[in-house]
Amino acid sequence: MSKKICIIGGGYVGLPLAVAFAEYFSVIVLTKTKAHAEELSKGIDRTQAFSSDELRRHPIIFTSDISNTSDATVYIVTVPTPIYDDYTPDLSPVEDATKSIASVLKKDDIVIYESTVFIGCTEEFCAPLLEQKSGLKFNKDFFCGFSPERINPSDTERTIHTVVKIIAGSTPPITEQMKEMYGKIIHAGLHIAPSIKVAEASKLIENIQRDVNIALMNELSPLFKVLGINTNDVINAASTKWNFQPYRPGLVGGHCIGVDPYYMLYNGEKQNIPLPLIALARKTNNAMSHYVVDSTLELLRQHSIKPSDANILMLGITFKENCPDIRNSQSARIFSALKAAVNTIDLCDPIADQQEVYRVYEIRTIPMADLKPKRYDAVIITVAHTLYKTLEIQKLLLQENGIIIDLKGLLPLGKSSFTL
Repeated sequence: MSKKICIIGGGYVGLPLAVAFAEYFSVIVLTKTKAHAEELSKGIDRTQAFSSDELRRHPIIFTSDISNTSDATVYIVTVPTPIYDDYTPDLSPVEDATKSIASVLKKDDIVIYESTVFIGCTEEFCAPLLEQKSGLKFNKDFFCGFSPERINPSDTERTIHTVVKIIAGSTPPITEQMKEMYGKIIHAGLHIAPSIKVAEASKLIENIQRDVNIALMNELSPLFKVLGINTNDVINAASTKWNFQPYRPGLVGGHCIGVDPYYMLYNGEKQNIPLPLIALARKTNNAMSHYVVDSTLELLRQHSIKPSDANILMLGITFKENCPDIRNSQSARIFSALKAAVNTIDLCDPIADQQEVYRVYEIRTIPMADLKPKRYDAVIITVAHTLYKTLEIQKLLLQENGIIIDLKGLLPLGKSSFTL
Protein backbone atom coordinates (compact mmCIF):
# COMPACT_ATOMS: atom_id res chain seq x y z
CA MET A 1 0.00 0.00 0.00
CA SER A 2 1.25 3.47 -0.87
CA LYS A 3 -0.36 5.24 2.09
CA LYS A 4 1.77 7.41 4.34
CA ILE A 5 0.31 7.78 7.80
CA CYS A 6 0.68 10.82 10.03
CA ILE A 7 -0.28 10.30 13.66
CA ILE A 8 -1.02 13.44 15.64
CA GLY A 9 0.04 12.80 19.22
CA GLY A 10 2.96 10.75 20.47
CA GLY A 11 1.58 9.64 23.83
CA TYR A 12 -0.22 6.64 25.30
CA VAL A 13 -2.41 6.17 22.21
CA GLY A 14 -0.41 7.58 19.33
CA LEU A 15 2.91 5.90 20.03
CA PRO A 16 1.69 2.26 20.10
CA LEU A 17 -0.26 3.01 16.93
CA ALA A 18 2.82 4.45 15.24
CA VAL A 19 5.03 1.50 16.19
CA ALA A 20 2.39 -0.97 14.97
CA PHE A 21 1.72 0.79 11.66
CA ALA A 22 5.44 1.27 10.98
CA GLU A 23 5.67 -2.48 10.28
CA TYR A 24 3.68 -1.89 7.08
CA PHE A 25 3.57 1.81 6.26
CA SER A 26 5.67 4.95 6.20
CA VAL A 27 4.81 6.69 9.48
CA ILE A 28 5.37 10.20 10.79
CA VAL A 29 4.35 11.32 14.30
CA LEU A 30 3.43 14.95 14.94
CA THR A 31 3.98 16.01 18.56
CA LYS A 32 3.04 19.21 20.31
CA THR A 33 6.56 20.36 21.15
CA LYS A 34 9.96 20.20 19.50
CA ALA A 35 11.45 18.87 22.75
CA HIS A 36 9.06 15.90 22.76
CA ALA A 37 9.81 15.12 19.11
CA GLU A 38 13.54 15.20 19.84
CA GLU A 39 13.09 12.90 22.85
CA LEU A 40 11.21 10.35 20.76
CA SER A 41 13.81 10.59 17.99
CA LYS A 42 16.42 9.64 20.59
CA GLY A 43 14.32 6.68 21.74
CA ILE A 44 13.03 8.26 24.94
CA ASP A 45 9.40 7.38 25.67
CA ARG A 46 7.73 9.33 28.49
CA THR A 47 4.95 6.78 28.74
CA GLN A 48 7.49 4.03 29.46
CA ALA A 49 5.73 1.74 26.99
CA PHE A 50 8.67 1.26 24.62
CA SER A 51 12.41 0.85 25.00
CA SER A 52 14.86 2.84 22.93
CA ASP A 53 15.50 -0.19 20.73
CA GLU A 54 11.79 -0.70 20.11
CA LEU A 55 11.32 2.91 19.02
CA ARG A 56 14.34 2.81 16.74
CA ARG A 57 13.46 -0.53 15.15
CA HIS A 58 11.42 1.23 12.48
CA PRO A 59 12.17 4.49 10.63
CA ILE A 60 9.42 6.52 12.29
CA ILE A 61 9.84 10.26 11.78
CA PHE A 62 9.04 12.48 14.77
CA THR A 63 8.35 16.16 14.24
CA SER A 64 6.53 19.13 15.76
CA ASP A 65 6.19 20.94 12.42
CA ILE A 66 2.97 20.20 10.52
CA SER A 67 4.61 21.21 7.22
CA ASN A 68 6.77 18.10 7.49
CA THR A 69 3.62 15.96 7.19
CA SER A 70 2.32 17.43 3.94
CA ASP A 71 2.97 14.25 1.94
CA ALA A 72 0.86 12.10 4.28
CA THR A 73 -2.33 10.62 2.87
CA VAL A 74 -3.91 9.48 6.16
CA TYR A 75 -4.00 11.57 9.33
CA ILE A 76 -4.91 9.90 12.62
CA VAL A 77 -5.76 12.15 15.58
CA THR A 78 -4.85 10.67 18.98
CA VAL A 79 -4.73 13.79 21.15
CA PRO A 80 -6.27 13.94 24.65
CA THR A 81 -9.87 15.09 25.14
CA PRO A 82 -10.08 16.46 28.68
CA ILE A 83 -12.80 18.45 30.42
CA TYR A 84 -12.95 22.00 31.72
CA ASP A 85 -13.36 22.84 35.41
CA ASP A 86 -17.14 22.99 34.87
CA TYR A 87 -17.05 19.39 33.53
CA THR A 88 -17.87 20.36 29.93
CA PRO A 89 -15.82 18.88 27.05
CA ASP A 90 -12.53 20.60 26.30
CA LEU A 91 -12.10 20.08 22.56
CA SER A 92 -9.18 22.48 22.20
CA PRO A 93 -6.60 19.69 21.56
CA VAL A 94 -8.83 18.16 18.88
CA GLU A 95 -9.58 21.57 17.42
CA ASP A 96 -5.89 22.50 17.27
CA ALA A 97 -5.01 19.16 15.65
CA THR A 98 -7.82 19.55 13.12
CA LYS A 99 -6.75 23.06 12.16
CA SER A 100 -3.16 21.88 11.73
CA ILE A 101 -4.26 19.03 9.46
CA ALA A 102 -6.44 21.41 7.45
CA SER A 103 -3.40 23.54 6.63
CA VAL A 104 -1.84 20.64 4.69
CA LEU A 105 -4.96 18.68 3.69
CA LYS A 106 -5.05 17.49 0.08
CA LYS A 107 -7.59 15.92 -2.24
CA ASP A 108 -8.42 12.30 -1.31
CA ASP A 109 -6.77 12.51 2.12
CA ILE A 110 -8.42 10.68 5.03
CA VAL A 111 -8.63 12.09 8.57
CA ILE A 112 -9.34 9.48 11.24
CA TYR A 113 -10.15 10.39 14.84
CA GLU A 114 -9.23 8.02 17.66
CA SER A 115 -9.63 10.63 20.40
CA THR A 116 -12.76 10.21 22.54
CA VAL A 117 -15.39 12.80 21.59
CA PHE A 118 -19.10 13.46 22.05
CA ILE A 119 -21.48 11.79 19.61
CA GLY A 120 -21.54 13.70 16.32
CA CYS A 121 -18.27 15.52 16.88
CA THR A 122 -16.38 14.02 13.93
CA GLU A 123 -18.97 14.91 11.29
CA GLU A 124 -20.56 17.98 12.87
CA PHE A 125 -17.54 19.74 14.39
CA CYS A 126 -14.32 18.37 12.90
CA ALA A 127 -15.34 17.91 9.27
CA PRO A 128 -16.76 21.46 8.92
CA LEU A 129 -13.59 22.81 10.50
CA LEU A 130 -11.49 20.89 7.98
CA GLU A 131 -13.66 22.28 5.17
CA GLN A 132 -13.42 25.82 6.44
CA LYS A 133 -9.65 25.86 6.89
CA SER A 134 -8.71 23.81 3.79
CA GLY A 135 -11.25 24.97 1.23
CA LEU A 136 -11.96 21.33 0.38
CA LYS A 137 -15.34 19.57 0.45
CA PHE A 138 -16.09 16.80 2.95
CA ASN A 139 -16.87 13.41 1.37
CA LYS A 140 -15.94 14.78 -2.03
CA ASP A 141 -12.37 16.03 -1.71
CA PHE A 142 -11.44 14.52 1.66
CA PHE A 143 -12.92 11.92 3.98
CA CYS A 144 -13.13 11.12 7.69
CA GLY A 145 -13.26 8.08 9.90
CA PHE A 146 -13.56 7.22 13.56
CA SER A 147 -11.86 4.37 15.41
CA PRO A 148 -12.00 4.72 19.21
CA GLU A 149 -8.76 3.98 20.98
CA ARG A 150 -8.73 1.05 23.39
CA ILE A 151 -5.22 1.39 24.75
CA ASN A 152 -4.83 0.21 28.34
CA PRO A 153 -1.58 1.81 29.57
CA SER A 154 0.96 -0.55 31.17
CA ASP A 155 -1.09 -3.62 30.16
CA THR A 156 1.26 -6.09 28.47
CA GLU A 157 -1.49 -8.62 27.72
CA ARG A 158 -4.21 -6.45 26.18
CA THR A 159 -2.07 -4.68 23.60
CA ILE A 160 -3.07 -2.80 20.46
CA HIS A 161 -2.78 -6.09 18.56
CA THR A 162 -4.96 -8.20 20.86
CA VAL A 163 -8.02 -5.97 21.39
CA VAL A 164 -10.85 -5.81 18.84
CA LYS A 165 -10.86 -2.47 16.98
CA ILE A 166 -14.03 -0.60 16.06
CA ILE A 167 -13.88 1.29 12.76
CA ALA A 168 -16.26 3.46 10.75
CA GLY A 169 -15.66 5.61 7.69
CA SER A 170 -17.63 8.55 6.38
CA THR A 171 -18.36 6.55 3.20
CA PRO A 172 -18.38 2.78 2.55
CA PRO A 173 -15.17 2.92 0.44
CA ILE A 174 -13.37 4.76 3.27
CA THR A 175 -14.52 2.10 5.72
CA GLU A 176 -12.99 -0.49 3.39
CA GLN A 177 -9.72 1.42 3.30
CA MET A 178 -9.72 1.63 7.10
CA LYS A 179 -10.44 -2.09 7.24
CA GLU A 180 -7.41 -2.82 5.07
CA MET A 181 -5.16 -0.50 7.13
CA TYR A 182 -6.18 -1.54 10.62
CA GLY A 183 -6.55 -5.15 9.60
CA LYS A 184 -2.80 -5.37 9.19
CA ILE A 185 -2.09 -4.53 12.83
CA ILE A 186 -5.16 -5.73 14.76
CA HIS A 187 -4.87 -9.49 15.25
CA ALA A 188 -8.02 -9.72 17.37
CA GLY A 189 -10.25 -8.59 14.51
CA LEU A 190 -12.27 -5.54 13.52
CA HIS A 191 -15.83 -4.53 14.29
CA ILE A 192 -17.35 -2.48 11.48
CA ALA A 193 -19.74 0.04 13.03
CA PRO A 194 -22.63 1.11 10.78
CA SER A 195 -21.82 4.80 11.25
CA ILE A 196 -19.29 7.16 12.77
CA LYS A 197 -21.81 8.20 15.41
CA VAL A 198 -22.27 4.58 16.51
CA ALA A 199 -18.50 4.23 16.85
CA GLU A 200 -18.30 7.46 18.87
CA ALA A 201 -21.11 6.31 21.17
CA SER A 202 -19.58 2.88 21.69
CA LYS A 203 -16.42 4.39 23.16
CA LEU A 204 -18.41 6.47 25.62
CA ILE A 205 -20.67 3.72 26.92
CA GLU A 206 -17.91 1.16 27.45
CA ASN A 207 -16.34 3.52 30.00
CA ILE A 208 -19.63 4.84 31.36
CA GLN A 209 -20.63 1.26 32.18
CA ARG A 210 -17.50 0.85 34.28
CA ASP A 211 -18.02 4.22 35.97
CA VAL A 212 -21.59 3.36 36.97
CA ASN A 213 -20.64 -0.07 38.31
CA ILE A 214 -17.71 1.28 40.32
CA ALA A 215 -20.01 3.97 41.70
CA LEU A 216 -22.39 1.26 42.91
CA MET A 217 -19.60 -0.41 44.87
CA ASN A 218 -18.33 2.94 46.17
CA GLU A 219 -21.83 3.63 47.44
CA LEU A 220 -22.10 0.26 49.16
CA SER A 221 -18.60 0.16 50.65
CA PRO A 222 -19.27 2.61 53.55
CA LEU A 223 -22.48 0.73 54.41
CA PHE A 224 -20.70 -2.62 54.51
CA LYS A 225 -18.02 -1.10 56.73
CA VAL A 226 -20.60 0.13 59.24
CA LEU A 227 -22.23 -3.30 59.18
CA GLY A 228 -18.89 -4.91 59.99
CA ILE A 229 -18.39 -6.84 56.74
CA ASN A 230 -15.58 -6.61 54.20
CA THR A 231 -16.57 -5.32 50.76
CA ASN A 232 -14.17 -7.61 48.92
CA ASP A 233 -15.54 -10.61 50.82
CA VAL A 234 -19.03 -9.67 49.63
CA ILE A 235 -17.85 -9.27 46.03
CA ASN A 236 -15.99 -12.58 46.11
CA ALA A 237 -19.10 -14.34 47.36
CA ALA A 238 -21.37 -12.70 44.78
CA SER A 239 -18.87 -13.54 42.02
CA THR A 240 -19.74 -17.20 42.34
CA LYS A 241 -22.86 -16.44 40.28
CA TRP A 242 -22.14 -16.72 36.55
CA ASN A 243 -23.52 -13.29 35.55
CA PHE A 244 -22.15 -11.16 38.39
CA GLN A 245 -19.51 -8.62 37.34
CA PRO A 246 -16.87 -8.13 40.10
CA TYR A 247 -16.30 -4.38 40.05
CA ARG A 248 -14.32 -3.10 43.04
CA PRO A 249 -14.68 0.18 44.95
CA GLY A 250 -11.91 2.71 44.50
CA LEU A 251 -10.66 6.03 43.22
CA VAL A 252 -11.69 6.77 39.63
CA GLY A 253 -9.18 8.93 37.80
CA GLY A 254 -7.27 8.89 34.55
CA HIS A 255 -8.20 10.02 31.07
CA CYS A 256 -11.14 7.69 30.34
CA ILE A 257 -13.53 6.53 33.06
CA GLY A 258 -13.47 9.81 34.98
CA VAL A 259 -13.87 11.94 31.84
CA ASP A 260 -15.86 10.14 29.13
CA PRO A 261 -19.22 10.26 30.98
CA TYR A 262 -19.16 14.06 30.78
CA TYR A 263 -19.05 13.84 26.98
CA MET A 264 -22.25 11.77 27.03
CA LEU A 265 -23.81 14.17 29.52
CA TYR A 266 -22.98 16.94 27.05
CA ASN A 267 -24.94 15.09 24.34
CA GLY A 268 -27.85 14.65 26.73
CA GLU A 269 -27.87 18.32 27.65
CA LYS A 270 -27.81 19.38 24.00
CA GLN A 271 -30.78 17.10 23.25
CA ASN A 272 -32.58 18.07 26.48
CA ILE A 273 -32.57 14.44 27.62
CA PRO A 274 -31.64 13.95 31.31
CA LEU A 275 -29.09 11.23 32.14
CA PRO A 276 -29.40 11.16 35.95
CA LEU A 277 -27.77 7.75 36.50
CA ILE A 278 -24.59 8.80 34.70
CA ALA A 279 -24.51 12.13 36.53
CA LEU A 280 -25.03 10.47 39.92
CA ALA A 281 -22.29 7.92 39.25
CA ARG A 282 -19.88 10.74 38.48
CA LYS A 283 -20.90 12.58 41.66
CA THR A 284 -20.49 9.40 43.73
CA ASN A 285 -17.04 8.59 42.38
CA ASN A 286 -15.81 12.15 42.65
CA ALA A 287 -16.84 12.15 46.32
CA MET A 288 -14.58 9.20 47.16
CA SER A 289 -11.57 11.43 47.74
CA HIS A 290 -13.54 13.31 50.42
CA TYR A 291 -14.59 10.01 52.00
CA VAL A 292 -10.96 8.89 52.18
CA VAL A 293 -9.85 12.18 53.73
CA ASP A 294 -12.64 12.16 56.33
CA SER A 295 -11.97 8.50 57.17
CA THR A 296 -8.24 9.15 57.56
CA LEU A 297 -8.76 12.03 59.97
CA GLU A 298 -11.31 10.04 61.99
CA LEU A 299 -8.94 7.04 62.22
CA LEU A 300 -6.16 9.30 63.50
CA ARG A 301 -8.45 10.57 66.24
CA GLN A 302 -9.51 7.02 67.13
CA HIS A 303 -5.82 6.17 67.62
CA SER A 304 -5.36 9.24 69.85
CA ILE A 305 -3.35 11.02 67.16
CA LYS A 306 -4.22 14.68 66.79
CA PRO A 307 -4.51 15.37 63.02
CA SER A 308 -2.75 18.73 63.30
CA ASP A 309 0.27 16.91 64.80
CA ALA A 310 0.22 13.95 62.41
CA ASN A 311 2.83 13.05 59.81
CA ILE A 312 1.38 11.15 56.84
CA LEU A 313 2.90 9.30 53.91
CA MET A 314 0.96 8.76 50.68
CA LEU A 315 2.08 6.03 48.29
CA GLY A 316 1.02 6.80 44.73
CA ILE A 317 -0.26 9.63 42.56
CA THR A 318 -0.65 8.00 39.15
CA PHE A 319 -4.18 7.00 38.21
CA LYS A 320 -3.34 3.27 38.01
CA GLU A 321 -0.65 0.84 39.07
CA ASN A 322 2.70 0.62 37.25
CA CYS A 323 1.76 3.44 34.88
CA PRO A 324 3.23 6.97 34.88
CA ASP A 325 -0.01 8.68 33.77
CA ILE A 326 -1.06 11.27 36.37
CA ARG A 327 -4.05 12.78 34.56
CA ASN A 328 -7.13 13.41 36.72
CA SER A 329 -5.41 11.95 39.77
CA GLN A 330 -7.76 11.45 42.71
CA SER A 331 -4.69 10.90 44.88
CA ALA A 332 -3.71 14.51 44.25
CA ARG A 333 -7.09 15.61 45.62
CA ILE A 334 -6.56 13.56 48.76
CA PHE A 335 -3.05 14.97 49.21
CA SER A 336 -4.22 18.58 48.87
CA ALA A 337 -7.09 18.14 51.33
CA LEU A 338 -4.94 16.39 53.94
CA LYS A 339 -2.13 18.91 53.56
CA ALA A 340 -4.42 21.55 55.04
CA ALA A 341 -5.38 19.35 57.99
CA VAL A 342 -2.20 17.60 59.16
CA ASN A 343 1.28 18.56 60.30
CA THR A 344 3.20 17.18 57.32
CA ILE A 345 2.40 14.92 54.39
CA ASP A 346 4.89 13.28 52.05
CA LEU A 347 4.12 11.66 48.73
CA CYS A 348 6.24 8.90 47.17
CA ASP A 349 5.64 7.63 43.64
CA PRO A 350 8.76 6.41 41.78
CA ILE A 351 6.67 5.59 38.70
CA ALA A 352 5.52 9.18 38.17
CA ASP A 353 7.70 11.89 36.67
CA GLN A 354 8.58 14.25 39.55
CA GLN A 355 8.73 17.35 37.36
CA GLU A 356 5.40 16.55 35.73
CA VAL A 357 3.74 16.02 39.14
CA TYR A 358 4.97 19.42 40.29
CA ARG A 359 3.96 21.11 37.03
CA VAL A 360 0.43 19.75 37.13
CA TYR A 361 -0.31 19.59 40.87
CA GLU A 362 2.45 21.62 42.55
CA ILE A 363 3.30 18.57 44.65
CA ARG A 364 6.91 17.62 45.30
CA THR A 365 7.35 13.86 45.51
CA ILE A 366 10.15 12.14 47.43
CA PRO A 367 12.18 9.07 46.35
CA MET A 368 11.71 5.77 48.17
CA ALA A 369 15.33 6.03 49.31
CA ASP A 370 14.48 9.20 51.26
CA LEU A 371 11.65 7.69 53.30
CA LYS A 372 12.49 8.06 56.97
CA PRO A 373 12.10 5.14 59.41
CA LYS A 374 9.33 5.35 62.01
CA ARG A 375 8.39 8.86 60.88
CA TYR A 376 4.75 8.43 59.95
CA ASP A 377 1.54 8.25 61.94
CA ALA A 378 -0.34 7.06 58.87
CA VAL A 379 0.53 5.54 55.52
CA ILE A 380 -2.09 5.72 52.74
CA ILE A 381 -1.70 3.34 49.80
CA THR A 382 -3.56 4.97 46.93
CA VAL A 383 -1.93 3.14 43.99
CA ALA A 384 -0.90 -0.52 43.93
CA HIS A 385 2.50 -0.17 42.25
CA THR A 386 4.28 -3.53 42.33
CA LEU A 387 7.41 -2.00 43.86
CA TYR A 388 5.45 -0.97 46.96
CA LYS A 389 5.13 -4.65 47.85
CA THR A 390 8.80 -4.64 48.88
CA LEU A 391 8.21 -1.89 51.43
CA GLU A 392 7.99 -3.09 55.03
CA ILE A 393 5.49 -0.41 55.92
CA GLN A 394 4.48 -1.59 59.39
CA LYS A 395 8.00 -2.44 60.49
CA LEU A 396 10.04 0.42 59.02
CA LEU A 397 7.85 3.44 58.27
CA LEU A 398 5.10 3.60 60.90
CA GLN A 399 5.13 4.97 64.41
CA GLU A 400 4.16 2.35 66.95
CA ASN A 401 0.56 3.55 67.10
CA GLY A 402 0.43 4.29 63.38
CA ILE A 403 -2.27 3.26 60.92
CA ILE A 404 -2.26 1.90 57.38
CA ILE A 405 -5.01 2.90 54.96
CA ASP A 406 -4.96 0.48 52.03
CA LEU A 407 -7.26 1.72 49.28
CA LYS A 408 -6.10 -0.85 46.74
CA GLY A 409 -6.02 -4.07 48.72
CA LEU A 410 -2.26 -4.31 48.26
CA LEU A 411 -1.67 -5.82 51.69
CA PRO A 412 -3.06 -9.10 53.05
CA LEU A 413 -6.38 -8.91 54.86
CA GLY A 414 -5.93 -7.71 58.44
CA LYS A 415 -2.67 -5.87 57.79
CA SER A 416 -4.34 -2.47 57.43
CA SER A 417 -6.61 -0.30 59.56
CA PHE A 418 -8.87 0.74 56.67
CA THR A 419 -9.83 -0.62 53.25
CA LEU A 420 -12.57 0.31 50.81
